[in-house]
Amino acid sequence: MAALPAPLRRLVTELTRLPGVGEKSATRLAFFLLRADSEYAQALAEAIGAVKREIRLCARCLGFTEQEPCGLCSDPQRTDEILCVVEDPSDIMAIERAGDFRGRYHVLHGTLAPLEGVGPEQLKVAELLARLRDGSAREVILATNPTVEGEATALYLAKLIKPSGVKVTRIAHGLPMGADVEYADGVTLSRALEGRREM
Repeated sequence: MAALPAPLRRLVTELTRLPGVGEKSATRLAFFLLRADSEYAQALAEAIGAVKREIRLCARCLGFTEQEPCGLCSDPQRTDEILCVVEDPSDIMAIERAGDFRGRYHVLHGTLAPLEGVGPEQLKVAELLARLRDGSAREVILATNPTVEGEATALYLAKLIKPSGVKVTRIAHGLPMGADVEYADGVTLSRALEGRREM
C-alpha cells in the first residue's frame, strides 16, 4: 500500500473500516471511485453526508428515521397490540420485506454481552419497559438473533416482561425454505424440531 499516493492510501484505509471490507476490496473500491466521473464521487459523498445529517432515531421505536415519528410508528394501519423487539434497525427492514407483520417495533441497539461490557443499561431496555407501561401491547415478539447473545437477551427480556401479564413469544428458528435436512447443523435441526407445529 506504500506505493499508493497518499490520498488514495487514505481512502483505502477509510474503506477498510467498513464492515466486511478487507484491504483488497477496499483497494478495488478506491480504484473504482478514482476512475468514476466526478459527479458520481460527489453524489456519493453528498449521500453519505446527508445520512449523517438527516437520519436520527425515532423517539418511539428507536429505529432510523428522517421524520418524527417514523413512518412505521405513524402508520394508522398498524396495531399497537403487538410489539416486535429487534436488535438493530436493519432487522426492521428484513421483517418488513416479508410483508406479513402489521404491529409496531422496538429496537434494542444490540444484545447483552457482559464480557464486552454491554449490559441492560447500554441497550434500550428501559425504553421498552416504559412503552409497555401504557398497556396497549398485548404481545411482545422477541426477534433477537439465534446467537448466544441474542438468546440470552431474549431470556432476560422475557423474565422482565412476563410479570406484567403481557404475552411474550419468540420467533421460530429452524430450517429455511429450500434447505436440505442432511446439510443442516445440529443446532438448527434441534430448533426446527422444537418449533414444530401441527398441520
